[in-house]
Amino acid sequence: MKSETINPEQFYSSNSNTISAEHSLGSSLFQVHSKTSKKENTKTFNPLNIALHICTAVLMLTGAFLVYKWQSDFEQFHLDQISSGWGLPFVIVATVLFLFKSSLFFYKLYLYYNYKPVEAVSDDLLPTCTVIVPAYNEGKLVWETLQSLADSDYPEHKLQLLAIDDGSKDDTWYWIQQAKLKLGDRLAIFQQPENKGKRHALHRGFKLGTGDIFVTVDSDSIVKKDTLRNLVSPFVNNEKCGAVAGNVQVLNNKAILPKMLNVSFVMSFEFIRSAESKLGSVLCTPGALAAYRRNAVFNCLSEWINQKFMGQPSDIGEDRAMTNMILKQGYNVLFQRNAYVLTNVPEAYKGLYKMFIRWGRSNVRENIAMAQYVFKNFRNESKFGTRLLYADQLFKIAMSYPFLIFMMIFVVLHPLLFISSTLLSILIVSSFSVFFYSKRYNFKESLWAYSYSIFYTFSLFWITPYAIATANKSGWLTRGLPQK
Repeated sequence: MKSETINPEQFYSSNSNTISAEHSLGSSLFQVHSKTSKKENTKTFNPLNIALHICTAVLMLTGAFLVYKWQSDFEQFHLDQISSGWGLPFVIVATVLFLFKSSLFFYKLYLYYNYKPVEAVSDDLLPTCTVIVPAYNEGKLVWETLQSLADSDYPEHKLQLLAIDDGSKDDTWYWIQQAKLKLGDRLAIFQQPENKGKRHALHRGFKLGTGDIFVTVDSDSIVKKDTLRNLVSPFVNNEKCGAVAGNVQVLNNKAILPKMLNVSFVMSFEFIRSAESKLGSVLCTPGALAAYRRNAVFNCLSEWINQKFMGQPSDIGEDRAMTNMILKQGYNVLFQRNAYVLTNVPEAYKGLYKMFIRWGRSNVRENIAMAQYVFKNFRNESKFGTRLLYADQLFKIAMSYPFLIFMMIFVVLHPLLFISSTLLSILIVSSFSVFFYSKRYNFKESLWAYSYSIFYTFSLFWITPYAIATANKSGWLTRGLPQK
C-alpha cells in the first residue's frame, strides 16, 4: 500500500478550493439527487424535453392510425407470409414465442406482486462486511463514493472499506489518498502497479478482505445511508443466500439519455429482478452494487479469475460470471429493492452502445456457461424458475438473427407497414413501463419509456446480433479518460 501524498496542484493547479468546499457526503448527494428529481416535475421547464415527448406521442399515435388505415394491407401481408415457403414456419415460431413471452410476463407480474425485500436486521445480527471499491479513471467521484460508504448506517467495527486504484491515468489515486486522510484507519487503500482490469482489482480485494460478506461498489456510484444494512440482511435470514443484487438508479440524470436509462433501470431492477428474486435466481448482480457470501466467493474464486472464453482471458462480465458461478453452487441469488445505489451512465450515443455491446457479449458468454449446469441437479430445491429464466435468455439469443433478417425483409418490401406497426407495438408494450414507473415514482419521468423504446428500436437494434458475432472479443470499451 502506498502512503505518499500527491500534491493536488499536480492535477488542479488552478483550483484553490479545498475538499471541504466540495460536494457533501455521499448520503447527502443521494438525498439531494432524490429531492431534485422530485422538484423537476413541478419547477423545471425544459423545451427540448417537452418537444421530445410531443414528437414521441405524435409518432406513436400516427403509427396506430396508419395500422388502422392500412388494416387490409396488413392482412394481405400476413396471407402472403403464410403462403410462402419460409413464412409459415416463421409465423408458427413467432406465435409460440409470443405465447411464451406473454405467459412469462404475467408470471413475472405475479412474482413481482408477491415480492418483498428482506427487512433490515439489528446491529448485533449484522455480519462483518468488506466493501471493495475498484477504481479506474474516476477522478473525484471515487472520493464521493468512499464518503457515502463511510457514512453508512453500519456498525463501524464490522465494516472494512478497501479502495483499489487499478492503475488510473488521471487523478483518481490522489482522491483515494484524500479519502484516506479523512477516514483514517476506516479505509485501506491500494494501488495496482498497472491497469489489469476490474476483475483483477476485485480479486485483490477478495484476497485482502476479512469480512464474512463481500460488497462490491463501482467507483462512480453513491449509496444511500441504509443501503449496506439492507443489502447484507438477507444473508442473516437465509443461509442458502449466496449473493444479493442492489437496486441501481441513475446518478447523472440531467441529460436526455440518462433520463431514458433511469426508467429502463427501474424496470430492469424493480420489476424483473424482483420476480427473479422470488425464484432465488437473479441472473446478474450488478457491478454498481452487489453482495456475496465469503464462502461462495472463495469456492469459485480461482475459476473466476482464470476464466477464459475461446482461449482468451475474460476481462468483461465479471459480475455476471460471479453470479453464474454462485448459482452453480446451488445458492440462491436475491434482490434487495430497498438497497439503493446511484451510478453514472453514458450521456452520449457512442458511450451507450459500447456499454451495451460489453453487456451483450457477457450475456452470450455466460448463457453458454450456464447451459453446462442449468439442466443438471445443481440445486436441492426447485430448479424450474432458474431454467425458465434461462430459456427466456436463450430464446432472445437464438432468435436474434432470424428476427433481424425478417425485419430487413419487412423494411425493404413494406417500409411504411414496418414503421407503423413498430410504432404501435412500442405504444402498447412501453405503456406498461410508463404505468409501472409512474406508480413507483412519478408520471412525468415515466414518459421517457416511450422515447427510450423508439430510440432503442431504431438505433440500437443491432447490438445483440453484433454482440453474438463478436462475443470472442475482449476489452472494456468505455474505460478511457473522461472527457472534460
